[in-house]
Amino acid sequence: MDKISLEELADRHLALAREAHAGRSAETVYGGHDHMLRQTMVALTEGTELAEHENPGEATLQVLSGRVRLGAGDDEWEATAGELVEIPPSRHNLQALEDSVVVLTVAKQL
Repeated sequence: MDKISLEELADRHLALAREAHAGRSAETVYGGHDHMLRQTMVALTEGTELAEHENPGEATLQVLSGRVRLGAGDDEWEATAGELVEIPPSRHNLQALEDSVVVLTVAKQL
């Protein structure tokens, strides 16, 4: 069994995101393409947006630090550190309103 410090990983990825031209850094911390469950840490600098994309299955977004806005069509939800948001089963986007780190949990559909 592996154990990961989310705090240390978040600090590392936020530092990488601040250095990256795209303003983001990500790493799958559990699962992957050959697993049903996948958890990915994503660090985004303020103003960075993940453009609208499809939902790959049931998914949640846990905010570890910062503040983000999740948008789907005309609906928007803001979340801050310590909050968990259900990702709608439709096309959506994500914008960092300040430097932020989130954990995306996806249960892929079979």
